[in-house]
Amino acid sequence: MNFLRRRLSDSSFVANLPNGYMMDLQRPDNSTSSPVSPATERKHLQPPQPSHSSSTGTSIFSSISSAMKQTTQAAAGLIDHSASPTPPVAQKPKIVLVIDDAHTDWAKYFQGKKVNGEFDIRVEQAEFSELNLAAYVTGGCMVDMQVMRNGTKVVRSFKPDFVLIRQHAYSMALGEDFRSLIIGLQYGGIHTVNSLYSIYNFCSKPWVFSQLIKIFNSLGAEKFPLVEQTFFPSHKQMDDEAFMNFPPNLDPCGFSYLVEALMRPCVNHDPPCVSHRLAELISHA
Repeated sequence: MNFLRRRLSDSSFVANLPNGYMMDLQRPDNSTSSPVSPATERKHLQPPQPSHSSSTGTSIFSSISSAMKQTTQAAAGLIDHSASPTPPVAQKPKIVLVIDDAHTDWAKYFQGKKVNGEFDIRVEQAEFSELNLAAYVTGGCMVDMQVMRNGTKVVRSFKPDFVLIRQHAYSMALGEDFRSLIIGLQYGGIHTVNSLYSIYNFCSKPWVFSQLIKIFNSLGAEKFPLVEQTFFPSHKQMDDEAFMNFPPNLDPCGFSYLVEALMRPCVNHDPPCVSHRLAELISHA
């Protein structure tokens, strides 16, 4: 009992006692009352609960500790940020290579346009003579471009996503054979308009005419009329004996391997000199 009185003299201990506890102690001591059980005495002697000020300090301390822990984990890369919203990443624009002369500015036709409403379009325009490329089995096609823009030489290298061809890939003029670039684009798997297959086939007019002959034989002359022509592999087969057997009126209509193909109209009026025509053919060979 003396122990309790000493404890009760402590003001901090008294402040944390349950309501009405001091009133029970101030009642007169009744010797006939039943003794307090050890369990009840231990219950009253439990350590005092921390005050509100101490609980607030503990809460602040735990918050600071938690913040420091998260900062340390973030610095060590242990926190997964996948759930947090990430800022939008700018999509890489799609490159369209337009093979055409400088008379048409194709960039203005694609200005403001997007692919699937998501990717911007970047236009690179040049002629066949201003291009070079290297194609790989798994690496696609790398194009090198050297063009003149307002008197300034512009050199760029890029991988096109699409190619728009607006020039002939083959001509009889010197240095106008760009079929190797068509093969390189096909090798790199680049999508084009028209198809690279059709562009390569149209490099040879006799080859195209041979495809027209197939349609002519399939549909007939009434549905698909075709101008009659005669093809020779070279001028060597066009000897005087062949012309003597049937003297046609020959007019140039195409070319094949730097040799003109000749067309034989059905009507023969004033045939030209055969030797003169052969001289022209040999000059092209």
